[in-house]
Order: sequence, then structure tokens, then C-alpha cells
Amino acid sequence: MKIAIYAFDGVPMFHLSVPQMVFEEVTRQGLAEWETVLFSDRAGSIRTAEGYALGRVMGLDAIVDANLVVVPSWIDDGRELRPAFRSALLRAHDRGSMIAGLCLGAIAVADLGLLEGRSAVTHWHAVDALARRHPGVTVDAGVLYLDHGDVMTSAGTASGIDACLHVVRTRLGAEAANRVARSLVVAPHREGGQAQYIERAVAHHAAADPIAAASTWALENLGEDLGVDRLAAAAHMSRRTFVRTFRNATGATPAAWVRSRRLDEARRLLETSDLSIDQIAASCGFGNPVTLRQNFAAAFGSTPSSYRRRFDARQ
Repeated sequence: MKIAIYAFDGVPMFHLSVPQMVFEEVTRQGLAEWETVLFSDRAGSIRTAEGYALGRVMGLDAIVDANLVVVPSWIDDGRELRPAFRSALLRAHDRGSMIAGLCLGAIAVADLGLLEGRSAVTHWHAVDALARRHPGVTVDAGVLYLDHGDVMTSAGTASGIDACLHVVRTRLGAEAANRVARSLVVAPHREGGQAQYIERAVAHHAAADPIAAASTWALENLGEDLGVDRLAAAAHMSRRTFVRTFRNATGATPAAWVRSRRLDEARRLLETSDLSIDQIAASCGFGNPVTLRQNFAAAFGSTPSSYRRRFDARQ
């Protein structure tokens, strides 16, 4: 199998190396004869984001016989695809090549029109930008990669490893993927998604803002009943006015906002405290550990216990 990896001026070295590292390990392990080549808009050399010059990069003709074309990242200045590059990738797709956009590379794949009416994932920093740029694409921030058979996208940075191992698994089987992962000292399949890494900062408002006053009170009393009526009372507003004003101010319903803040606090306690899951559930207002686990898994694709093992910040 031939894999063509797009190299452009400003590409981060890590993103460029991930597909090479995974797919070339297939050959090193004797699992199959997989060839990786670097190509760009024209043959010659490119300069990486770190300032290194890479020579002997092939031109667009390198993808004529490629089984898989990988766009490992993308230029984050919103530029359009070059016509020649766009045409070459679309011709490769029409011939049956799989097109993979890793991390910000998903933006380039979406620009090709190959994701219209389908789902995609990209780095969580670019999720909203991709959704605005392509309203017809359903952007899912909660997964590590999405494979449609002919088109694949992956989430941020290291998720490219997961996506490439997925390619090995689908082409050569789980045992081959496990051998590659073991050699690279990475997990053959990670649970959860990048939702576990997304920062959800609380917006700060002027002290005189009644919504800010109610939000501050809620954050200080997450373990209590935080129904709409209590929040409205804290804001000194009627229920109906509070719900409308709150949504205009935060972009979320009061219930959704409270749930997110409780989950934020649960994550903080999992990372920094010795409290049990039961104690965290009570402290954050979930009432019982089952409710905490259900909400945590829905939001972050992981159980509280797994999250603690991964992100425990204690010495």
C-alpha cells in the first residue's frame, strides 16, 4: 500500500511524522509492504513550523497511485485550497483513494466538499470554526477520529496516532495494530475522546449583572438544588425573564449550564483531591455516583475513575 502525506511550508514536524511513524512501522514489523512518501504542491523542499528544511519532497503526481492520501495538519489562516491541490485530491478520491485529514487537516478535507452531509472531527480549538465554515458538516468534538470508509478525520495532535492505528487495524487486523502500538509504546486503542481535554472557562461579567450574580451564587453552591426557580430568585427575576436573559447571556439553558459547571468541578476534584467518587458526586450536586457517571460519560466519553487515572495531578 502506498501512503502519500502532504507536506507544506509551516507544517509542524510532529503532525508530519505521525503517519510516517505508524505506517512505516508496519513495514519494519514485517506485517506488510507499506510505502510512505511526502508530497507538496510542487517537487522540491518545504520548511517546517520549527524551521527545518525538508528536501526531496515529491510533487502532486505522487498521489496518482496512492491508496491513502493524508493531510496531517493545515494552515490555520483560513486560506482556500490551491486549485491544483484540490483537483489532485478529488481525482485521487474518485479513483478510490482514501483521504484522511488529521487534526486541522480536517478543514482541508471539508473544503474539498467530501464531508458535506457527513460527520467530522478536528482539533477542539477549531471545532466552532469548522462548523461555521461548513454548516453542512456535523462536527463531533467528542471522538478521537471518524472513518467513513473513503474519508477519515481525527481530533487534535496525538489523535492522529489513534487514527493511523485505526487504519492499520482495518487493513491488517487487530493483532497487527497491537504489534505496531506495542513497538511505538502507545495504546492500541484509547477510550474516550478529546472532550476530556476541552477547557470550559466560566465567563466573567460585571458585578452589577443579575445573571452574573446568580451564576456566582450557583458556583458557590453546586451541591444544592439549583433549579430554575432558585436561580431566578438569586437573580431577583421572574422565572420566564430569567430563562430568556440567561440564555441570551450564556448561550445555554440554566439546566445545561449548571450541569456543565458541576462537571467542571467534578473534573477538578478528580484531578486534585482524594475524595471518593461518592463524595464528589454529592459535593457537585449529582446526588449519587450513578448520575455522576452517566453525565460524565456523556460529556467526556470516559468514566470518572478512568479520567482520574489519566489526569491525576497529585504527587
